[in-house]
Amino acid sequence: MGEQPPRFVTVWVPDWSVTAAGFAADVPAAVMHANRVVARTSAAATEGVVVGQRRRQAQGRCPHIELADHDPDRDARQFEPVVRAVAEISPRLDVIEPGWISLAARGPARYFGGDVALAEQLIATVGKELSVGEQVGVGVADGRFASSVAARLAVRHRKPVVVADGESPAFCTGLPIGWLQTLGESDIEFVELLTRLGLRRLGDLAELSAADVLGRFGHPGVHAHLLASGADIRPPSTTDPAPERRLDQVFDDPADQSGAVIFVAKQLADEVAGSLTADGRVCTRLVVLLESEHGERSERSWYRSGGLSAPAMVERVRWQVDAWISLPKGSDEELTGGISLIRLTPDEVRADTGSQLGLWGGQSAADRQASRAIARLTTLTSESAVTVPVWRGGRLPADRYQWVPAGMVDLDRRTRAVSRDGTGSGPSGPWPGALPSPSPATVFTDPHPIELLDEQGATVKVNGRGVISARPAVLRLLSGDASSGWRPGRARPIVGWAGPWPVEERWWEPEAHRRLARFQVVTDDHNGYLVIAEHQRWWISARYD
Repeated sequence: MGEQPPRFVTVWVPDWSVTAAGFAADVPAAVMHANRVVARTSAAATEGVVVGQRRRQAQGRCPHIELADHDPDRDARQFEPVVRAVAEISPRLDVIEPGWISLAARGPARYFGGDVALAEQLIATVGKELSVGEQVGVGVADGRFASSVAARLAVRHRKPVVVADGESPAFCTGLPIGWLQTLGESDIEFVELLTRLGLRRLGDLAELSAADVLGRFGHPGVHAHLLASGADIRPPSTTDPAPERRLDQVFDDPADQSGAVIFVAKQLADEVAGSLTADGRVCTRLVVLLESEHGERSERSWYRSGGLSAPAMVERVRWQVDAWISLPKGSDEELTGGISLIRLTPDEVRADTGSQLGLWGGQSAADRQASRAIARLTTLTSESAVTVPVWRGGRLPADRYQWVPAGMVDLDRRTRAVSRDGTGSGPSGPWPGALPSPSPATVFTDPHPIELLDEQGATVKVNGRGVISARPAVLRLLSGDASSGWRPGRARPIVGWAGPWPVEERWWEPEAHRRLARFQVVTDDHNGYLVIAEHQRWWISARYD
């Protein structure tokens, strides 16, 4: 097969977000993102809560479940003690994401007496740090991909999974094709395409000719074919990078605030990413070095197989700075002064094969420019001052998106965060009873009170069964709206209408219970409005421009 992949060991803490949120394993709890469960405790899993469930489904399975919002910054801060503990065993490690570490296995395995001994040592070390014991998964195999799969299987088997040297191709053969999407190596559309073509196992893909895969699927297919074949050839770089690839900045006045460090990191990241892009390359491993005025150092290696964009680099610098600042007083790694040096080193780069965008949708040049503008505004103001919409789902337009600080969103992957197709981190539903497309162009934060009258001038009413008292004929605004030119008390004849569509939400929560009816109306000025009837009153919720 050619060159054999290096051996890797992967440490994986399942459902790390819920652990970082402070929930014990015996407490039914879950972490939510985009109205979906992204992590849950063992107690919640016992009650039937699974990752990917909607909030309502999770609460239906476990009514007493405790919920928390997803916070990547918190996850990174809380994971820092684990990283430092593993670094005592092998300083050369890569943080893939909070809860997921990989490191070269050959050196540590020789020191501890073999792969099995190394795996047991890592479980004991991480378990002591987190007090989660057997919930830590450790896998050893040839190649980063196979070892990551082994680590996840280790959690199921409740013991380390060690794939013998040279056996990774056979180990990968019987794995479901969905592992490519689970580990972020391929998107869900590509995996679904392979499934529809009958390739349900990694071995089915590995049996195909590499040339045929390249001709049909392009570079993403070639990458998936290598992983399926157990040929994950991505050796870690142990040599110093070329001097022009390493960028650093010395602070004349040591920075006491993380904002100043992030601002400089943004400039360095733009320069690193720009120089690599000019050469047709992308950084997959970034080493971030921080040094204080008193000589303390924080060095961390961050890895992403798909490549790190400039915003992703800045995000990881922020995680590292926040984790260093939050170390307890008196610890060996405590930061006692301002940060005087920051260095970004692209330690591993590969050819940027690019991506084939669809004829409709996908990331465009305008999307990339918007991401850069948002990142720049964040550095000029503050992380909380710039917000972006993230899909969370709902039956009303005002409920579908939530504004979150831009610093909490990886802008390089924001498409998944705001998507409505059920993929990525922002699944949509189903949401039975939701308004169909097209959605209104203007959604009012505070609905405008109105009167909806029939031909005799009486208020139209909706009974408990969703039946209206009369046909709507006139719409009268009760408060001024400068954007529409309406004046309080002015009436608009209705030339078209549809509805009602009743909806009753959260009937099991007295404080959050909501019951209303929705109408679409068109007035004589050819403007369309979404109006709702709630508590015997009428409101304009949105406008169709």
